[in-house]
Amino acid sequence: MREEPFVVFLIGMRINSFLAVRRWLPTLRAMGPMLRELYAHPEKGFLGAELFFNLRGPMVIQYWRSFEDLEKFARNPNDPHLPAWRRFNAEVRDGSVGVWHETYLVEPGGYEAIYNGVPAFGLARATERVPAVGGLASARGRRKSSLPEQG
Repeated sequence: MREEPFVVFLIGMRINSFLAVRRWLPTLRAMGPMLRELYAHPEKGFLGAELFFNLRGPMVIQYWRSFEDLEKFARNPNDPHLPAWRRFNAEVRDGSVGVWHETYLVEPGGYEAIYNGVPAFGLARATERVPAVGGLASARGRRKSSLPEQG
């Protein structure tokens, strides 16, 4: 469990025209250098990520220490995101590929994450795992334990 707020950032690419490989392949390839940079420099506020693929393209769930850290990475010309974003906006205007993202600020007590019989995954891999025993064995108990104390 995290005692501080954090950010869940979903980002993905949608291939709208499979035949336009020269349009979507550079967009697809741009995510690897970004993730390598983030894993190499956790001080940037990146906590971890999970990568998924569907029939139309990839999606990455990222966990960040704060929105400010995410925004700083996205806008820094020395990090790989901004050059890739500028290239996409300059070169891909025909609708053959799209990108999307969603950003969620998660407050302490505003989430639950439980994993049973799976290796460290998602938020549990990006943060700390706590056994769901005692008062944490039920959803209500986990929710109660994560709420700020009333005084």
